[in-house]
Amino acid sequence: MTKLKYILVGFLLSSFVVLGSGCTWIDMIGNWLTQEPEVQEPPAASTPTQPAATPIDPAWQPTPCDGNKPPLPDFVDVVAKVKPSVVSIQTEVGAGSGWIIEEDGIIVTNNHVVSGAREIAILLDDGRTFPAQEVRTDPLTDLAVVTIGVQGLPAADIGDSSKLQLGEPVAVIGNALGEGISMTGGWVSQLEVTLPVSAGQTLDDLIRTDAAINPGNSGGPLVNMSGEVIGITSVKIAQVGVEGFGYAISINTAKDVIDQLIVRGYVLRTYLGVRLSDVNPVVAFFNNLSVDKGAMVTFVSPDSPADKVGLKEGDVIVGLDDEEIASGRELIEGIHSRQIGQEVKIVYWRGNTEYTAYATLVESPPPY
Repeated sequence: MTKLKYILVGFLLSSFVVLGSGCTWIDMIGNWLTQEPEVQEPPAASTPTQPAATPIDPAWQPTPCDGNKPPLPDFVDVVAKVKPSVVSIQTEVGAGSGWIIEEDGIIVTNNHVVSGAREIAILLDDGRTFPAQEVRTDPLTDLAVVTIGVQGLPAADIGDSSKLQLGEPVAVIGNALGEGISMTGGWVSQLEVTLPVSAGQTLDDLIRTDAAINPGNSGGPLVNMSGEVIGITSVKIAQVGVEGFGYAISINTAKDVIDQLIVRGYVLRTYLGVRLSDVNPVVAFFNNLSVDKGAMVTFVSPDSPADKVGLKEGDVIVGLDDEEIASGRELIEGIHSRQIGQEVKIVYWRGNTEYTAYATLVESPPPY
């Protein structure tokens, strides 16, 4: 019999769902605060004290994925190369990790490490500590960018995660247990993993490794034997009898999100304008619904595409174009897979009647 353990402060698109039984614990390994996530389609604000949509650096030139550097002799050389680029992150909630992507003080970490924090301290490898100046987050992908006012920092090299192979040695470097930067080694166990980490929240293109991952490692780099960042440590499965199931977001998937957070300040996506909860037989019974699966609308944003076509709270969406919709996550993923300006057919139930509406998707609003 299972249940989910959430160790983060809210994800972007989670659903208020009546969960079935099960026994897998999915741990977000940066912070140690347990809290049920919130459902919403619009992006959440990066931090209350920052104008979240403001670019960090509009002229940012993304660092290309290399992946062609020769391997180093052993893990000792890998750690010596990468460790100066790894930082410890401390908030009032807990500890996490990050890594320097730009010598002018731009640092990559996980959303769940810094989201909602009032104070964020960045400890460099040389012992200096600086307060975070700007924070930009993307809860959907669990990625964030933080800046500090320092120049000339040692930026990490970025590799090409598409070149990874099963059995390839990798290292996890980060602030494990909040006790300072340390390293664990292991191998690539699985590639292109899709992992539901909460109700309505799924991470894609993950790299699974058996390198030991502990609280505080979140946001730190997973590196190859060339000392290149090929993943960002994010989650692990913690269950009795299960060992060595840790996951990192592949750098090839993360780079577009990181680039947008730096250049735009938020990630541009298509937008319908609804909050959702999953419908299952139990929900259908207690709410006297006509269908036992789908995505129930719990809120419609004023003047959004959903509002303009007449969707209302309590409607259950069961179809998007020719695709069947069985959950809120499926609807959100379907919306995000389409283009801004594209018209979509939405099939939904209201009471005992099925309706069809045609909505034109728009650009997601900036975080507020």
